Amino acid sequence: MIGAGLAGLSAAITLEGAGVPVQVYESALHAGGRCRSFHDKTLDHVIDNGNHLLLSGNKAALAYLDAIGAKDALSGPSRAAFPFIDAKTRERWTLKPNWGPFPWWVMSPERRVPDTTLWNYMAGLKIPFAKDTDTVSDVIATRGPLYQRFWEPLVVAVLNTVPEKGAAKLLWPVLRETFLKGEQACRPLIAKDGLGAAFVDPAVRRLGRTNRPVQFNTRLRGFESADGKVTSLSFGERTVPVHPHDAVILAVPPQRAKDVMPDLDVPGDGETILNVHFRLRRPAPKPDGVGVIGLINAHAHWAFVRGNIVSLTVSAAGDLVDRPTEELLPLFWEETRFALGLIDKDYVAGKIIKEKRATFDQSPEGVAKRPDSETKWDNLLLAGDWVNTGLPATIEGAIRSGNKAARQVLSRMDIA
Repeated sequence: MIGAGLAGLSAAITLEGAGVPVQVYESALHAGGRCRSFHDKTLDHVIDNGNHLLLSGNKAALAYLDAIGAKDALSGPSRAAFPFIDAKTRERWTLKPNWGPFPWWVMSPERRVPDTTLWNYMAGLKIPFAKDTDTVSDVIATRGPLYQRFWEPLVVAVLNTVPEKGAAKLLWPVLRETFLKGEQACRPLIAKDGLGAAFVDPAVRRLGRTNRPVQFNTRLRGFESADGKVTSLSFGERTVPVHPHDAVILAVPPQRAKDVMPDLDVPGDGETILNVHFRLRRPAPKPDGVGVIGLINAHAHWAFVRGNIVSLTVSAAGDLVDRPTEELLPLFWEETRFALGLIDKDYVAGKIIKEKRATFDQSPEGVAKRPDSETKWDNLLLAGDWVNTGLPATIEGAIRSGNKAARQVLSRMDIA
């Protein structure tokens, strides 16, 4: 197993659970890839490298947490609820899907987006029939309150790009597996103590209890092959043989995969995501009891509340990434105060993290370059959220890709 991000960890856990010995190699000094937590000196607190919102319909992610003994690591409301605030009109509302697959919530003014009607939602019926070349704006009209207050924030959050660029085909599975199954499948969930404590550390500990703990600071430089199979892995001065009945899963970012497989066509990088963290003097309130709130007509898109740490996410950050931190922190602090109704005029500490390779390019052109997990080598498989899972670049997609690669290994061993 090459790579200890979520795709690699999920594949390793699946294989270990089936009784197959696994050795994981990771080039960094830590596991988790882009999904990790660390102690920040500025904030004097553990924060996530990037903010992630899961939904209760993310079955692969929840099953993975159960498998590593971390099923209680997420928190969320007992019913699906998505608070929003419009920075321009100062309106507040909470989107409340109903239980069950029939979406009668769109008929209730108290549950749906303000200033929308039932007929506005009918436009969403075009999404399942989107062509591979369609962007979201090709199938959804980019005007009106429903677009501004539902479709646009959903697309930017899920695809890390604007509707004019995002692939419509990637939006459908998200809707099908969450909102269209009812509130029981779209309750917002966040990691109570951070992504590392939830998704990474328990998996690393479990693998460490075997005789094959994750080998960190071990970077794959290349491999040798013969007769259609990988025969050895090169880690610089060290070479590891790949025996005839072994399999290799390459679970690394797309460009790293291309470094060792130059003929592989991979998607380019998506847009930069800004993550802004504030440490407050006291715990922040949770809007409607939910630990996340969406911002409309603001620079930030979402605010996550974990005690006295508030973290903002700006997807498809555009020109904001080039502005200095000392200019951005006051801007985002005012949006934080507004969104959460804070009385404090200042904060204890602030931090901005720029994720320049947070996702792959999720335009139709980028999606068309996603490779399948199989390669021309019989014993080499690919895993990662950028591999063709049919899902966007999400935690759910990464874990599913790892599961798929592991099942293919088991199938070839006549275990699955």
